[in-house]
Formats: sequence, structure tokens, C-alpha cells
Amino acid sequence: MDSSQELSQQTNGKNEDNARPNENESHHTSIANPNNNNFHIPKLTQYKKWIRVMTYILFLLVGQTTGILLLRLYFDKGGNSKWMATFVQTAGFPILIPLKFYFSFTSPTNFRPSLFKLTSLYFVFGILVTGDNLMYSYGILNLPVSTYALLCASQLAFSAVTSFFINSQKITALVLNSLVIITISTCLLAINANDEGNTSNNVVRGRYVVGFICTLGASATYALLLSVAQFSFEKVIKDESFNTVVCMQLYPSFVATCGCVIGLFASGEWSTLPDEMRNYKKGRVPYVMILASTAICWQVASVALLGLIFEVSSLFSNVISTLSLPLVPIFAVVFFHDKMNGVKVISLVLAVWGFLSYIYQHYLDGIEAKKARKKSANEIVLGDSSEVC
Repeated sequence: MDSSQELSQQTNGKNEDNARPNENESHHTSIANPNNNNFHIPKLTQYKKWIRVMTYILFLLVGQTTGILLLRLYFDKGGNSKWMATFVQTAGFPILIPLKFYFSFTSPTNFRPSLFKLTSLYFVFGILVTGDNLMYSYGILNLPVSTYALLCASQLAFSAVTSFFINSQKITALVLNSLVIITISTCLLAINANDEGNTSNNVVRGRYVVGFICTLGASATYALLLSVAQFSFEKVIKDESFNTVVCMQLYPSFVATCGCVIGLFASGEWSTLPDEMRNYKKGRVPYVMILASTAICWQVASVALLGLIFEVSSLFSNVISTLSLPLVPIFAVVFFHDKMNGVKVISLVLAVWGFLSYIYQHYLDGIEAKKARKKSANEIVLGDSSEVC
């Protein structure tokens, strides 16, 4: 009786083994079969990524260019508060709250750092954003436009350094070519502004030194912020959902806006705002509309900037951000009736050239990554084949 039961169990075990698919054979088939859908997933993923990247580029260029033009309109028509100019660059964060709730449900985070770590990150980032925006406001108020543009172009050099040390960014010949060309493009605008006899060139020496130091410090801080944001995405937050990008903009903007409110009251500028609104050349309603529109544009640009950091790198996002500087004079010709000359056209062409150079480098990187994936897949196939033999 015992021997018959044992024989029956052995027979059932063999039948179960025959019914169970061979794991190695199944894995080998899924890779080797060219009709398998898994083969098309990397290519589809790359297409979706580049669609997101191009969308971020469009939003960043439109948002930042429009925001700069609106800030110029604010100052040209009677605005004079540096804290208000700083405030509107982050005060539009409430428009991100619906996005936060939507993406919290549709793309929940896969990894959640500790609450203390996230709170500390958002708070420090918000304080740095406040200081950076304030330094830029001091710079544009106390410097000639030409000098200000030259110093803003230096953020690319700072970004190359911070990306190299913090993010291990590879600086290739094409990337270096892109940085140099876009910097030259911005410098041409600065020289052209000086030759056109900009009326803002008459600056007291003491204010000039303050503006120079603040703008240079703002450029370095801006580059540091972008590199730290990339480091935070990769090493601290470790999540691949768009909800991460929204949170990285929403919470630091709230902190930065609170800091600007404190600055408005501490500096006493809040008491001059009613007179500023009454005496604004365009009227009270346009005054409010210009500030509100500026706040929205900067939020759109900031989310797109973080999206580019998330998808590509901090250096790439800085290249796109600097690309908007040559676009501003072109739109200023349309909306502010500025003079258009050959220098501005050359500057725009150089900026586009530098941008395409950087894009081509990423195209080459994509080809290398594709070759590496194919090589890895072939090694797996060969390994599985040897195991079967």
C-alpha cells in the first residue's frame, strides 16, 4: 500500500513538472521573438519622453519670456518695488493646487522619504529661491541693462561647474559649444543695448557695485538651485511621477512667498504700494492684471524648468532658460516697439544654433543608450541559450 502511494505521488509530480512552463525557455522566447511587444516598449517610452521634453521647452520659453516682458512693463509704467517684483515670481503657486490633488490620485508616489527630510528640503529650497529672486531684483534695479544681461549669461558657466561636481554631468565638445555660443549670443545683446544708448546706464557707483555683486550672486545661486533640484529628484525623492515636479514647485514657492511678504512689511515697501497703484500710468486694474499675469507666467515657467531637470538635466534646463534671453528683444520689438537691427537677428540665430547643438548631443546620447540596450539584450539571449544547451 505504501509503495503504491509513493509511485502515485511520483507520477503526479512528473505531470506537474511537465505542465509547468520552463522559466528559462519562456524568458528566452520573450526576448528573442521580434514580434513580442516588450521589444517596442523602450522606443515608445523614448517618444513619450521627448514629447514631454518639447512641451516643457515650449512652456519654459513662453512663460519666462512673457514673465520678463510683463516685469519690464511693470517697471516702465511706474512700478518701483523690488519686493513686489520678487513676490510675483512665486506668488502664483495656488494655481498648482488642483494639479497637486489630480496627480496625487492619478500618479501616486512610489517612494516616500521621511516627512522631516521632505519638509527640510522644501524649506531650504524656498529660502534659496527667495534670496535668488531678490538678488535678481536688486540687480535689474541698480545695473545698466547691458551689464545685467552679461552677468545673467554667466549662469551657464556656473551651471556647468555645479552640474559637473554635484550631478556628474558629462561636458562634451557639443555641450561646450552650446554653452559658448549661447553665452556669446547674450553678450551681443548686452553690447547692442549699450550702443543704443540705454538711459539706464547712469547709475551711482555705490548702487552699481551692489547690483553687480547681487546679479553675480543670483546667477551662481540659480545654477546651484538647478543642480540641487536634480540631486533631490535622483537621490532624495526618488520618484518618477509628475506629482514630484508639482510638489517641488508648490511647497518651496509657498515658503518663498511667505518670505517675500515678510520682506515687504519689514522693508516698509508695503506702505508705498497704494500710492504706486494709484499713480500707475496704465491705471489700477491693469496694474493688478499685470502682476497677476506675471505670477502665473513665472509658475508655468518654473514647473517647466523643474520638468526639464526631472526629464533631462539641470544643465539642459539652464540652456533652455538662457535661450529665452535672445527671444525677449524680438518680442519687445512687437509689443514695445523697440528697434530691430542686425545684431539682434544674429544673436537669435546664434542662440538657436547653440540650442540645436545641445539637442544633437542628446540625440547622440540616445543612440548610444539604444546600442547599449541591444547589446545587453543580446548578452541575455546568448546566456539563456547556453543555459538551455
